[in-house]
Amino acid sequence: MSFDQKEIFSLMYKLARLIVPDTRVENDSEGPVHIPLDRMYGPMTMRSLMKFPIGGVEERMPRPIIKAMGMVKKAAAEANKMNGMEERLCEAISKACDDVISGKLYDEEHFPLVIWQAGSGEHTNMNVNEVVCNRAIEIIGGQMGTREPVDPNEHVNLSQSPNDTFSTAVRIAVAMELQEKMYPALRTFVDLLGKKSSAWAVIVKIGRTHLMDAVPLTLGQEFSGYCQQLTNGRARLDSALDRLYELPMGGHEVGTGLNTKQGFDETCIKRIAQISCLPFVKSPNFFESLSTCDALVELHGELNTIATSLMKIVNDIRLLASGPRSGLGELILPENETVNPLVPGTVIPSQCDAISMICAQVMGNHVAVSMGACSGHFQLNAFMPMIAANVLRSITLLGDGMRSFCTNCLEGIEPHNANIEKFTKISLMLVTALSPHIGYERSAAIARAAHRNGTTLKQEAMNAGIDIDDFKKWVQINDMLQPSD
Repeated sequence: MSFDQKEIFSLMYKLARLIVPDTRVENDSEGPVHIPLDRMYGPMTMRSLMKFPIGGVEERMPRPIIKAMGMVKKAAAEANKMNGMEERLCEAISKACDDVISGKLYDEEHFPLVIWQAGSGEHTNMNVNEVVCNRAIEIIGGQMGTREPVDPNEHVNLSQSPNDTFSTAVRIAVAMELQEKMYPALRTFVDLLGKKSSAWAVIVKIGRTHLMDAVPLTLGQEFSGYCQQLTNGRARLDSALDRLYELPMGGHEVGTGLNTKQGFDETCIKRIAQISCLPFVKSPNFFESLSTCDALVELHGELNTIATSLMKIVNDIRLLASGPRSGLGELILPENETVNPLVPGTVIPSQCDAISMICAQVMGNHVAVSMGACSGHFQLNAFMPMIAANVLRSITLLGDGMRSFCTNCLEGIEPHNANIEKFTKISLMLVTALSPHIGYERSAAIARAAHRNGTTLKQEAMNAGIDIDDFKKWVQINDMLQPSD
């Protein structure tokens, strides 16, 4: 008695169903694997699930990377069609990729792998190959798991290596997340700071250096500094994106383009740019792009700088709003912040707390990104999943955190004019205005006397023999806000 391949597969499938119900059996080079019937992934994904049971759902490969992998596979299928792959297979693969890009297949739990896997992202590359393959088989009308007429390696992964597909997908995912989450939040933050700066342009307050009294400035000028910090941060991100947009797709395993056809890389990358609506271009050097993560380190460095700026801004706001009776109390936080029920009038700066923790986490992420990027060897960096996950996490945290802070804190902040005026009037640093007229030593003596005696500058100036009219003429706060004529 002889059996053809299909009959053998049918017998094995029925036997597997008897041994492990609600599963199908698929074979690869390592042997048969039982896979849940309602899952589109295949044996390599199942083996990764069994061998890397690390963490839970929160440790899964980030959704943006899966979406980006769908774009990569779609672009590759269309490029392979131009290079001779059967049209119906290419079209089925392309349609299956659309279900990956849209999130439909992600929501159905077909991408369960965690970040902690092969450092090139090989397992996720194969996970996507298997899901796209089985979905394409469904579209054509075949039986899932048979690898007929679509094969995950021979067709879905044609002309590709995990090294170039995954590193390309990471760059796509990071760029898309920046556009969708980071830039809108950053624009809102900068716009709000700009509006506050303009609205408070005439509110004169005392400056502080070393946490001690300094010469005056306006509240608007103070907030203009915050606005410029984040404006600069946005410009730095723009610059870093130029390098991130350079894709290694088509470099294959080490950058030589082995097993690809001439023009595959340009066609693929051009299609990725069209699908993503982002200006991706071919890397000028595949060997650099595949073996390093410098573009990601640079970009996360700019995220780290933004986190540094935000930490400074929110800590200033926290201090300026401290009180209500014994703090600085120059700003009034909106009461949609957390109110302390035990201390009337006290609004806890909880949004400042949240942003501060986010900034600390981003700084920690930067250490992980830097360590991973410097630990690559020769033609591959084997820390890519960890690096990618940390960059994406930082983008999400900063984007969400800034939106929350703007909505629940920054937008509703108001100046406490009475406190601002009180601190400005009693500040001894206004003595700086006397120095050009009576000299530094005499001015310093007046300030020391006022501090020692608990009096005002005006009183001590009069005691030192300065005419009251001259004092009033020389100590003009508004004249201290800019260079003299």
